[in-house]
Amino acid sequence: MKIYNTLSRTKEVFKPIEENKIKMYVCGPTVYDYMHIGNARPLVIFDTFRRFAQYRGYDVTYVVNFTDVDDKIIKKSIEEGITTKEVTDRYIAQYMTDAKALNLDEEDTIHPRATEVMDDIIDFVKGLIDKGMAYVSDGDVYFDVSKKADYGKLSRKNLEDLVHGASQRLDDKDAGKKKNPADFTLWKATKLAGEVAWDSPWGKGRPGWHIECSTMNKKILGDTIDIHAGGEDLEFPHHENEIAQSEALNDVQFANYWMHNGMIQVNGSKMSKSVGNFFTLDDIKKEYDLMTIRFWLLTTSYRQPINFTKEIIDQAQASLDRLNNAYFKAEDLVANASEKEISETEKDLLQILNDKEDEFVSVMEDDLNTADAITVLFDLAKFINTNLDGDSSKEFVEKTFNLYKRLYDVLGLLAKKKESQVDEAFIEEKIAERNAAKKNRDFATADKIRDDLKEMGIILKDTREGTKWEIG
Repeated sequence: MKIYNTLSRTKEVFKPIEENKIKMYVCGPTVYDYMHIGNARPLVIFDTFRRFAQYRGYDVTYVVNFTDVDDKIIKKSIEEGITTKEVTDRYIAQYMTDAKALNLDEEDTIHPRATEVMDDIIDFVKGLIDKGMAYVSDGDVYFDVSKKADYGKLSRKNLEDLVHGASQRLDDKDAGKKKNPADFTLWKATKLAGEVAWDSPWGKGRPGWHIECSTMNKKILGDTIDIHAGGEDLEFPHHENEIAQSEALNDVQFANYWMHNGMIQVNGSKMSKSVGNFFTLDDIKKEYDLMTIRFWLLTTSYRQPINFTKEIIDQAQASLDRLNNAYFKAEDLVANASEKEISETEKDLLQILNDKEDEFVSVMEDDLNTADAITVLFDLAKFINTNLDGDSSKEFVEKTFNLYKRLYDVLGLLAKKKESQVDEAFIEEKIAERNAAKKNRDFATADKIRDDLKEMGIILKDTREGTKWEIG
C-alpha cells in the first residue's frame, strides 16, 4: 500500500511500526457549532482509509479527537450563560447524529476530549519547560521555535520568514511577552471573567490548541504513531507545531506518515461565512441524504479540491441510485435464485469478479484512489445487470452479491431504497393543496396537510426549487 506522505512530498510504501497494526490519529472538530461540509471531508476520507486497511487485514487503532476548550467555545458559553461542557455536549451529540448519517464507523473510533487529559497537558508543558524548549511569560507559556532546528519541515516554511511574518501580526503587548514572534502558545492565562480555567504551576488558565492534540496522541497512541491525518488547512501551523512540541519532548519522530485532504469549494469559490456560501450538514440534510454526500466526497482524489454545487450533488445522487439499483437487484435475486448447480458459463464469469476485486484493491492501495474504486463498482453494477437474472444459480448470484456488498462496505456506502408503496399522485395533489393554502395565507390548513402526510410516513421539505417529499 502506498500513501502520499506530506512530510516527504512523495508517495511512499506504507510500513507500519508494528506488523499488521496501524496507530492513526485524525484531527476532529472544535465542537462549538454544527459540523459543516468541510468538516465532513476528512472524517469520510479517513474513515474510508481505516475501512480499507481493515479489509486488508490491519488492526487499526483509530482516534478522532474533540477539541472541547477553545476561544469560540468559551465565547458561546458566556453569551448563552451556560457552561462550556453544556455547549460541547450539545454539539458532540449533533456530531454523533451526523456521523451515523455519514456511516462513520463510530463503534471502533476513540473520541478523546481535551478536557479529559488536562493533567497530562500540564505535565507535557512542564516537560518542555524543564528541557528548555518552552518558557513562562506573565502566566502564559510559549514554545521557543528557535530551539527546534528543523521547525517548518512539514510545511516547508522557512523560520526566518515565519518570524518576519509573525512580527507583523503582533501587537505591542504580545511582542513584549514572546522571545520570538513565531513562538506559539502552550498555556494561556485566564483573561475573561467567566472563562473556564484550570489551576497550573503558572496560574489559572487553559491549554493552547496544538498541545491538546499532541497530548491526546501521546496518551492514547504513544510517542510515535503511524499516521496523522487532517485537512490541508491544518498543515501549518497546527500540525507543524504538533511535530515541534512532540519531538522536542519525546526525542523521537512524532508521526511516520502525514495525510492531508484538499479543501471544499462552493461553486468554485472558497467556502466562507462572510460570503454566504457556508453550508452545515444540518442545512444539507434538509435536501439530501448524507449518504449522497459521502459518495460524492469519494468521487475525487482526496488530495485535490472538490467542488460543491447543487448540480454536482444531484449528479452524485443519480450515480448512487444506479449503483443502489444493481445492489437491490442482486439482493432480491439471492432470495429467489434457483438452487440448480452453477453452470460452466457462470464459473467462467466468476473470474471477472475476481479480476474486479483485484482491480479495486490495486487502485485503493495507490494512495486511496476512491474515484477509480467507484469506477470498479460501476463495472460490477453493469455485470449484475447483464449477467444476473431469475435463471441464474444461487451460488453465482450469492458470490456476485457478496463481492459487491463487500466493496460497498469498504467505501462505507449504505444502499437505501427510494421506492415506496404510496400513491404518488395523491401526495402531489396534497402538496398542490398545501401550496394553494399557503398562497392564501391559510397556514392552519397548510400545517394540517403537512402533519397528515407525516402521519402517513411522508416528510415534506420546502426547498428553493419547491416542495419535495420523501419516505420518513
